[in-house]
This record gives sequence, structure tokens and C-alpha cells, in this order.
Amino acid sequence: MDILNKIKGWAGALTEAGISLIALGVVLEVLFNGQNIPFWPSVNIISNIQDIVAGFSAQGLVGLVAVWVLYSIFTREK
Repeated sequence: MDILNKIKGWAGALTEAGISLIALGVVLEVLFNGQNIPFWPSVNIISNIQDIVAGFSAQGLVGLVAVWVLYSIFTREK
């Protein structure tokens, strides 16, 4: 059981780090307006997020349920 708790902790930490990197990418794209940033790869994060949201909205009710499930996973109390 201890191994599962460690894996769960690692997964949570990796998820938090990923969300932090996404937030940093959005802020950098807004601040630098698409200019080349030396330490950041040329990935258009805002466009990728818009594509994901458009994919959810194109699915109608199924997309809404998927967004609700993802939201509940990320906001549940530990």
C-alpha cells in the first residue's frame, strides 16, 4: 500500500508541475506576444488550449461531461 501512496504522490506532483508550466507558458505568450523566447520552446500553448476547448464544445453534452470529470479530478480534496 505504501508503494501506491508513493506513486500517487509522484503523479500529483507531476500534474502540479505540468499545470505550473502551462500557466507559465500562457503568461510568457501574453507578455512577449509570440516573440522568440530563448529558454522556451516554440510551442503555441494558447492555440493548443483553444483547440482542446473547441474539441470539447464540438462534442456537445459528452464534451461538457468530460470537462466536468477533469475539473472534479483536479479540484478534489486530498
